[in-house]
Amino acid sequence: MSIEQSELERLRKQVAQLNDQLMHSEKLASLGQLAAGVAHEINNPIGYVASNLSALNEYINSLMMLIKQLGKELPIEKTNRLKQAHDFDYINKDLPILLSQSESGLKRVIEIVHDLKDFSYLDDAEFEEADIHLGIQSTLNILGNELKYKAKVNTSFADLPLVRCIASQINQVVLNLILNAVQEIEHNGEITITTGYDDMWVWFSIEDNGPGIEQSILELIFQPFFTTKEKHKGTGLGLALSRSIIDKHQGVIEVKSKLGSGSCFTVKLPISIKTEKR
Repeated sequence: MSIEQSELERLRKQVAQLNDQLMHSEKLASLGQLAAGVAHEINNPIGYVASNLSALNEYINSLMMLIKQLGKELPIEKTNRLKQAHDFDYINKDLPILLSQSESGLKRVIEIVHDLKDFSYLDDAEFEEADIHLGIQSTLNILGNELKYKAKVNTSFADLPLVRCIASQINQVVLNLILNAVQEIEHNGEITITTGYDDMWVWFSIEDNGPGIEQSILELIFQPFFTTKEKHKGTGLGLALSRSIIDKHQGVIEVKSKLGSGSCFTVKLPISIKTEKR
C-alpha cells in the first residue's frame, strides 16, 4: 500500500470514528431533552399523589379516632375480641409507618424529578444567581445509584456566595467530572468534593483515588474525542464540553494527577462576570 493510500485509509477511519462519536453525542443530547420532558410530565401526577397522600393521612387519623370512640361504647370484652379479630392494634401501629415511608418515597421521587429538570438547558438558558452547592447535590442525587456501588463521596463545603452562571450548564460540568471519577474507580473508591472562594473566584474541586492519568497525556484530555476509556465506554466529549462551558463562564478548569494516586479537577468561576446582551 502506498503512502498516499495509507494516509487516505487513516483519514477514512478517523472520519468514520468522528461520525460515530458525533451521532452518539447527538443521541445523548436528545436523551437529555427527553428526560427533561418526562420530568415535566411527571410533575402533575406526582402533585395529585402528594395531595391525596396528605388527605389520606388525615382521613386515617379521623377513622382511628372514630373506631376508638366507638370501642368505648361497647363492653370491654367485646371491644377486645373485635380488635383481635381484625388486628387493630397492629394496624394502628403499622399505618403511620407505612404512610411515613410512602411520604419519604414520594419526596425522593419529587427530588429526582426536580434534579432532572435542573439539568434541562430549556428552563435555564440565561445567566442568573445560583447556589453551586444545590447543583452539586442535585448531581449526587442523579448519580446516587451509580455511586453507591463504586465509591464513597466526602464533601467539604464552604459558605459560598451565589454565582452568576447558567446553572444547568455548571451542573453538566459537575456531572461530567463526577462520572469520569466514578468510571476510573474499580471498587471501594473515594471521591472528595470541596468548595471554597476568595476575592475573585468561587471554586469547587472533585478529587478521586483512582488510577490517575499519565503526565504525557494530561494536556490532551480536554481535546474533543480524546479518551482513555475502552471503545463504546466514552465519547471523549465530556471534558471538552466542560472546558467549553467554563470558558463561556470566563472561568478556569485545572487538573492535577499522578499515576497511581488519583486525579483532582478544580473549576473556578468568577464572582463577577460580564455577560453579553442578547
